[in-house]
Amino acid sequence: MIGHIESYDPDAQTGLVKSADNSYTFHLDDWIAQVPPDQGDDVDFEVEGTIARKINLVGAYLTPPKAVKYKYVAGALALFLGFTGLHRFYLGFYWLGIAQLALTAVTVGYGALWGFLEAVLLFTGNINKDAKGRPLK
Repeated sequence: MIGHIESYDPDAQTGLVKSADNSYTFHLDDWIAQVPPDQGDDVDFEVEGTIARKINLVGAYLTPPKAVKYKYVAGALALFLGFTGLHRFYLGFYWLGIAQLALTAVTVGYGALWGFLEAVLLFTGNINKDAKGRPLK
């Protein structure tokens, strides 16, 4: 049966799987996947009364996301054009890019400091994902 994780409590190691109009409880012992369950995950499972057994993630969640954007490109954009927020646009954080550009315009250039600080964070690996949660190359 196909469903999704409605809730999961890591302390109690129990959760709820919802499929159509029915809900099934589960314990972490019935979890097959290599990664822990997370709310919203799509799963395949077997039903035993009101309990979900042999729960496994469905396809797309089995492989980790692949890096698409380059950390050094984003860092160079932040270092040289950080006042425009171009590095944030490159990474997919459009609203942050607009905010950075607006701050630069309102403060007559002091928004460049924000870009410089983010360049340092990018080069040191503290900013390490794009807007879709994919790691940076």
